[in-house]
Amino acid sequence: MKSGVTLTTARLVLRHWQDRDLNALHRLNSDDQVMRFFPFRRDRKQTAELLDRIRKTLADDGISWAAVTDRKTDEIVGFSGLCRVRFDAPFTPAVEIGWRLLPEHWGKGYATEAANELLRHGFLDLGLRKIVSFAVPANTASTKVMERIGMRARPEFNFDMPGIADDYSHLRPHEFYQVSRAAWRTGN
Repeated sequence: MKSGVTLTTARLVLRHWQDRDLNALHRLNSDDQVMRFFPFRRDRKQTAELLDRIRKTLADDGISWAAVTDRKTDEIVGFSGLCRVRFDAPFTPAVEIGWRLLPEHWGKGYATEAANELLRHGFLDLGLRKIVSFAVPANTASTKVMERIGMRARPEFNFDMPGIADDYSHLRPHEFYQVSRAAWRTGN
């Protein structure tokens, strides 16, 4: 999400992370259910460092991950955002859309709602030509969101995520999805 921007949907607010959000961000990055497709869990110190990196990325790139809150209560339900892909792959350079929600907010359509608003923001406000996403094959909840928001699988770009230790080799393979601005506009 672009620096200085807050996005609002029918039920959600996507805003930049604040210091008061550290506990919720820590919970997102240390919960075994939330992180089952990731090879790491973050303690509080690592979460604080992540918050600093998110802010630096926002300052450097003008986009980064955002807090997703309930519009009525301001409770953090998760995060979502647009971020530049930071590793080399046949599909880079690229901007990734992603999300992660706390378990009590799963199954309510929040990831899809936030992602649809981020696609609109990315294509119309930022002028992006394409947006990508990827997940381990077992993460069908995420790939279903990708499909619901109009992204299409591009198996020719499936890849092994770099930097994953051998202990987590089952998390290396990633399925790749993409949507272009033209396809998004026409719903194809």
